[in-house]
Amino acid sequence: MSTQQALIVAVAAIAGYLIGAIPVGILVARASGGPDPRTIGSGRTGGTNALRALGRKWALVVVLGDVAKGAVPVLLAAAISGWDLWAMTVAALAAVLGAIRSIYIRFHGGRGVGAGVGTLLVMAPLAALVTAPVFFGAVVLTRYVSLGSLLGAAAIFPATILTVWLTQGSVPAPYWVYATVGPALIWVAHWDNVQRLLRGEERRLDVGLLTGRSRHR
Repeated sequence: MSTQQALIVAVAAIAGYLIGAIPVGILVARASGGPDPRTIGSGRTGGTNALRALGRKWALVVVLGDVAKGAVPVLLAAAISGWDLWAMTVAALAAVLGAIRSIYIRFHGGRGVGAGVGTLLVMAPLAALVTAPVFFGAVVLTRYVSLGSLLGAAAIFPATILTVWLTQGSVPAPYWVYATVGPALIWVAHWDNVQRLLRGEERRLDVGLLTGRSRHR
């Protein structure tokens, strides 16, 4: 790797982290006059907790914002590097890490799922189409958003490797790194959920929050 390439990768990493770390859930809560999502439910800042704290409309804004903060760094890395896969991969992983451990809020954050989806839409869009049914199917069948996120993240590896191989005829090394490290970051961020799932104590999604019939926000 040349000095110029190394510099581009470093810039991609820093930009990816700083963009991914933007606490969209908190910003939306302040803009809408709603409660800080960190004070409700899991205390995280992502879409599920935003749904509990702010309701459907604002939760959708949070989800879209989280997806964007994953996609934008990868697109920026592609623009400045000429679609160099290593720069894009580093930007993607840094964005997910930033979403989980945000420097803006004392290294707190969400679970990295929204940002992860955003990176996947750019890195391997066909893989996103494969993993989406896994996530939604698990949530519909069990009402555990965390389980859907875990299974969806686990599906990223085979979905990415398979779709890239089918479309490109080979799988460049950056895809192996992306498909391995990205899901691992999301799983680590869900470790407390994993423990609660194993104990049968995980909180199920309140369908009333989606229909607007729940008494709780």
